[in-house]
Amino acid sequence: MFNTEATDHFIDLRNVSRTFAGPRGGFTALDRVELGLPAGEFVAVVGKSGSGKSTLINLLAGIDRPTAGEVRVGSVPVHALDESALAAWRGRNVGVVFQFFQLLPTLTILENVTLPMDFCGTRRPAEAREMALTLLENVGVADQAQKLPSALSGGEQQRAAIARALANDPALLVADEPTGNLDSQTADSVLDLLAGLTRRGKTVVMVTHERDMAGIADRIVTLADGRVVSQARGVGARRPEVARA
Repeated sequence: MFNTEATDHFIDLRNVSRTFAGPRGGFTALDRVELGLPAGEFVAVVGKSGSGKSTLINLLAGIDRPTAGEVRVGSVPVHALDESALAAWRGRNVGVVFQFFQLLPTLTILENVTLPMDFCGTRRPAEAREMALTLLENVGVADQAQKLPSALSGGEQQRAAIARALANDPALLVADEPTGNLDSQTADSVLDLLAGLTRRGKTVVMVTHERDMAGIADRIVTLADGRVVSQARGVGARRPEVARA
């Protein structure tokens, strides 16, 4: 369906810039970023507020487009897809987790998790329900399936949001400050859950500005002023090797 180009990286950003218009001229959120990431890692993108972290993962997820350069995920040229192809690709290949959960308040937790499967038509209703229950069980909140989001704690809502992000079995999960609205103990459990997804072959790219990720991430990418200023290996890189897609 798409033209692809061989690469050693699952995620490949080539000379990527993103400029936003403003009343005082353009603001460059990302400036000529070059970044290659392998599949099956838990990658933490760190940096101060305004460093370009959220813009970076929005480009990876196809939520935003670069002003210049190329964004490839699994060799798919995300930057070149038209809106229809981009929506179809994102729905099946990317799961997104937000800081404030973004669960639909009038739907039960189970209905929230089945919704992506309904939108993409990936499973029949009975199969979608069964898959949603399995995902909720995997993240530890199956007993909350029939409740509305308001009845759950923040940590439970975030776990449900992760289950929703996994509904269509995406290869890539991006998370924008997913622990920023949680207490430290709950945040640690959510981070452990995200890190564990790599054992199922997922690639997880998470933005954070307030946590030391060296003890859990496989790779730490540091941004400053819209540029990648360093990459480092974390303790997670020394986890036992597992099969990765």
